Amino acid sequence: MGLIHIELFATLDLVGQAPGAPDEDPVGFPFGGWQAPLMDEVAGAQIWSSYEGTDALLLGRRTYEIFAAYWQYQDGDIGTLFNSVPKYVASRGKPDLSWAGSTQLGPDLPAAVREIRDRHEHVKVVGSLNLVQTLLREKLFDRLDLWVHPIVLGVGKKVFDGGAVPANVTLLEPPVASPKGTVYLRYGLAEGTPGTGDMTAPDRGN
Repeated sequence: MGLIHIELFATLDLVGQAPGAPDEDPVGFPFGGWQAPLMDEVAGAQIWSSYEGTDALLLGRRTYEIFAAYWQYQDGDIGTLFNSVPKYVASRGKPDLSWAGSTQLGPDLPAAVREIRDRHEHVKVVGSLNLVQTLLREKLFDRLDLWVHPIVLGVGKKVFDGGAVPANVTLLEPPVASPKGTVYLRYGLAEGTPGTGDMTAPDRGN
C-alpha cells in the first residue's frame, strides 16, 4: 500500500486559500498570492525535496486547472515530474482533462483514493482544500507537509475548516525555519485519538 502525502501552505491563522497568485481564487478573498513575498531559497528547496519519489498527483478541480494551465508547458525538475506522472482529479463536474495522464475520479471519492493508494507508492496532494477536507475526515492521508508562514490574514478558507476529525499525528523530523520566517513541519498520521489529562493534578512522578 502506498502513501498519501498532503502538501499545504498556510498562514499563522491557518488560512490556506490562494497562496500562489491573485487570480487563483479571487471571489471574496483579497489576499491571493500571499505566499510569494515570503518565498526564499530555503523554502523552495524544501518544497522540491518534498516531491522526492512522487509517482502520482491527486488534485481538486481548481488546483488541477491552475497546474494544467502552467506546468504542462514547463521544463525543469517540477515541470518534468508533473508532466510524467498520472494526475487524478477529484471533481463533481466535467473538467477539461487534456493534460496528458489525467483521469477524473468517480463519485465515491474515499473508495477511489484507496484504489490510487494501492496503485502507487507516493501520491502527492497539493493545495485542493476541499479535497483535503475529505481526506482529513476519512483519515485518508499518511503524511502532512505544512509550511506555516509568518502572517495573519483573518479571512479566507482554512486548512482544517469542516473536515478534520480527532486524530493523532507525529512529528517526523525537527521543524525548520526559513530566513523569512516560514516554518516547515512534517507530520505522519498516528494511531488512536487525542488523549486528555488534568494539568492541575499533582505531579505523581515527584
